[in-house]
Amino acid sequence: MYTLPLWIGGQFIKTDQVLEVRNPYHKEIVGQTYLATSEELEMAIASAQKAFNLTKKLPSYKKYTILMHIASLTEKNREEIAWILSGEACKPLKLAYGEVDRAIQVFRVAAEEARRMSGEFIKLDWTPPGEGKKGIVQWFPKGLIAGISPFNFPLNLAVHKIAPAIAAGCPIVLKPSRNTPLSMLYLAKLMAETDLPAGAVSVIVTNRETGQKLITDDRFSVLSFTGSAEVGWKMKNQAGKKKVILELGGNAGAIVTPTAELKKAIPKLVQGAFAYAGQICIHTQRIYVHESIFEDFLSAFIEATKQLRVGPPQSPETDFTAMIDEENTQRVLAWIHEAIEGGSKLLYGGKVHDGILLPTVLTNTLQEMKVCSLEVFGPVVAIEPYSQFEEALAMVNNSKYGLQAGVFTNDWREINMAFEELEVGGVIINDVPTFRVDHMPYGGMKESGLGREGIRYTMESYMERKLLVL
Repeated sequence: MYTLPLWIGGQFIKTDQVLEVRNPYHKEIVGQTYLATSEELEMAIASAQKAFNLTKKLPSYKKYTILMHIASLTEKNREEIAWILSGEACKPLKLAYGEVDRAIQVFRVAAEEARRMSGEFIKLDWTPPGEGKKGIVQWFPKGLIAGISPFNFPLNLAVHKIAPAIAAGCPIVLKPSRNTPLSMLYLAKLMAETDLPAGAVSVIVTNRETGQKLITDDRFSVLSFTGSAEVGWKMKNQAGKKKVILELGGNAGAIVTPTAELKKAIPKLVQGAFAYAGQICIHTQRIYVHESIFEDFLSAFIEATKQLRVGPPQSPETDFTAMIDEENTQRVLAWIHEAIEGGSKLLYGGKVHDGILLPTVLTNTLQEMKVCSLEVFGPVVAIEPYSQFEEALAMVNNSKYGLQAGVFTNDWREINMAFEELEVGGVIINDVPTFRVDHMPYGGMKESGLGREGIRYTMESYMERKLLVL
């Protein structure tokens, strides 16, 4: 069992409020940390303000060195971090290793971007008043960053806030989920071994009431939140004048056309639907298949789903395991039953076995059903036929969310049409909407978010352009 204190202003801090972290599968304690009070949060903010005097002046090579050092230490401790992550988040070990590897990559990309973030020279003599004048545009860090990260990728989604902050020269106070704080606090131990200025990064765990200050305090220049749409948009209304970046939920759709290579598409779609029990904001929730291949697709998809190995998260063989808690398990189960009672057909799963809600496949669903209209955030996929490609595009767009969509086609006309017409932040061709590499611009339209992450794009949100006229 791990006991990991908070990391505030370059110090490891314990409080009187112990927080136990349990594995959702076997309910055993895997570690503990401490809940910060308003006093510890104030300490984190004050130390960040002090650190800003240093971080905003750090030369690129020093930021590069710090970020590469963090990446190296993370890689050196990969096994232990993955084990902690798997235990706290109930994430299959093979996926936990993948998340650690992605976090390492984020730090390395941020290190490179810290050296590339340059300004530009612009000519001002396009009009008579600009004759004899020149302009230089340069990026400057905005100030303190408040970061709030979710339970489902407790390491990598937190790192997506921290690494760009270091690269941009902005101190950050990060609040991870109370369900899964251990992997990030372990990473804080590693960051303490680098030349990162004290207070440049603080990692605190709080209750919601105390953490509210991250949203409302005007000393923060940017609020970066990853989580549900309901919570995120409420935060934006409370955030005052600070810049807000929201990476929110979705109910991602995928289209499978007659030109798709099903042998390649189906394994990807099964993974997109059921990886981490569907607890991914770009989880493949709706699949629209051309009517000419619909029956063959269903049979092959269900057969591939049956091959998933169900078991405890920390077994190397496990593909699929329990959700984060019983409350969400019962919520998703209720949505499944609601769909069935409304006329949907259950093709596979739909029940809990040994505490695990099994991968569930539905058809004959209606758009107004929760499994289609809302973000399930669980192991459920609805598969429906379509006749015309334009109809499938409309089906995907028939949602208040717009994060990413996948289109399996080898027809350039359909590729271009999908890119033009789909109301999403990213269109993924011949792969699932669940696809993400960490340096690409990532974010959504409609209720799925505001702004873009991806290291370079996050850095731009953390910085301001300033113009010098000569």
